[in-house]
Amino acid sequence: MAEVIRMPKMSDTMTDGVIATWHKKVGDKVKSGDVLAEVETDKATMELESYEDGTLLFIGVKEKESAPVDGVIAIIGKDGENIDGLLSSVGKGGAAPASAPSETKTEPAPQKAAAKVDTSNINAEIIRMPKMSDTMTEGTIVAWHKKVGDKVKSGDLLAEVATDKATMELESYNDGILLYVGVKDGEAVAVDGVLAIIGEQGADYQTLLSASASGASSAAPAAKEEKKESAAPQATAQTSSVSSGDHRLKASPLARKIAKDKGIDLKQVHGSGEFGRIVKKDIESFKTTAAAPQGTEAKSVSAPAYVGQESFDEVPVSQMRKTIAKRLGESKFGAPHFYLTMEVNMDKAIEARASINEVAPVKISFNDMVIKATAAALRKHPKVNSSWLGDKIRYNHHIHIGVAVAVEEGLLVPVLRFADNKSLSQIGTEVKELGGKAKNKKLSPAEMSGNTFTISNLGMFGIEEFTAIINPPDAAILAVGGIKQLPVVKNGEIKIGNVMKLTLSCDHRALDGAVGSAFLQTLKEFLEDPVRILV
Repeated sequence: MAEVIRMPKMSDTMTDGVIATWHKKVGDKVKSGDVLAEVETDKATMELESYEDGTLLFIGVKEKESAPVDGVIAIIGKDGENIDGLLSSVGKGGAAPASAPSETKTEPAPQKAAAKVDTSNINAEIIRMPKMSDTMTEGTIVAWHKKVGDKVKSGDLLAEVATDKATMELESYNDGILLYVGVKDGEAVAVDGVLAIIGEQGADYQTLLSASASGASSAAPAAKEEKKESAAPQATAQTSSVSSGDHRLKASPLARKIAKDKGIDLKQVHGSGEFGRIVKKDIESFKTTAAAPQGTEAKSVSAPAYVGQESFDEVPVSQMRKTIAKRLGESKFGAPHFYLTMEVNMDKAIEARASINEVAPVKISFNDMVIKATAAALRKHPKVNSSWLGDKIRYNHHIHIGVAVAVEEGLLVPVLRFADNKSLSQIGTEVKELGGKAKNKKLSPAEMSGNTFTISNLGMFGIEEFTAIINPPDAAILAVGGIKQLPVVKNGEIKIGNVMKLTLSCDHRALDGAVGSAFLQTLKEFLEDPVRILV
């Protein structure tokens, strides 16, 4: 009987996997233990072995495609076996079969039709907030350039509107009197919301407002509908023109007003707007030369136009990057972080490292010393070596330190187990081995799980200080900066010292400031006198 091969859960954080390579094709004979495919998880690329003997009858996921954990990726059975029924029951490619429709459906209650309001005799139009960009959902009135009672002509500037991308000019398509303003300066209104009403003096605009607020339909005749297709004003993409002989200049009303106030000839200004339209910024950035001698023409000086080509690449998000985004997003926005920073004088650590490396079987790095000192400090402050579990806090008696390693696609955190029981040489050897596996994506799930505390070191990149996001389920993470020479006070005298900054990110649900501070103080003492961690 045919057996369904599903996407296994290859790590504790895995939600789906990508088929990197198939090693078998449909029709191939398969034995238990054969490698069917290579699967890329959020942490590593791993081999998927078969537990069945038979023939590969079906492949549900192509190379470079993903499938959720427990999704159907293949079927193995007897050569020539009919698997149509099996496919229909499990769904191809892991998709669950659609559930049967319900026997009865509850129809939504019919909505009562809004009463019709006759607005055909009202000589006024509602001005609504236009959608000025593809992502705009609302706009804020920066400033009204007209007030109630003012006469308005088509093309006049009504207001300036701040959108999600820019501040733009709102022009009128109507002639008449500004009868009503519904939004004050500084207030926001949703796209298609009522901004103002323009019409004849004395027009009953309150009826228009009532009809708009209730959503009632207008009983205006067809002749009224033909008057204007839309009463909505347009943003700066629309063009206002000013005649100059047989030449028409495209300029916004605000640009024309500023140009007039400054005495700038619009014919000398280069428009940066759509279709060469002159806008506010063109007038403000326009400069003229000093007055030319009488009888000669003054020349304008404006910035040259630069032409370039916009381009970009879009790359599908890798499984690793998806998981990093998900887990760290949950940590950052789910755990209340607070940060503690302390400076450490590394003079003695530098001297100790030089002496240790003269006799050590493996070269010891400053990061190795930080790991050793951190493990010793965690032993003295066990509350920092904890995990928040929602309804309880787990205080770990063992010390497993995760060491963040940068790889091409993101970040991996191999775990150094029982770090407090290991020598500096053992730590140095194991960290190098785990780091190499991480960069080659050869870490096993066991080598990336079980951390009780994490260290992230960016000192080798020249970073002096930073804050790190807590790596769940830890209650804290240590961010390590680079060593820098700075003036320090020693025995009442200012001397040059080697200083390193440490920042502890803490989950305030599990740790308090005093606990984190005491841990950092102990860690500082160990690093400033490293002989104490060798005892």
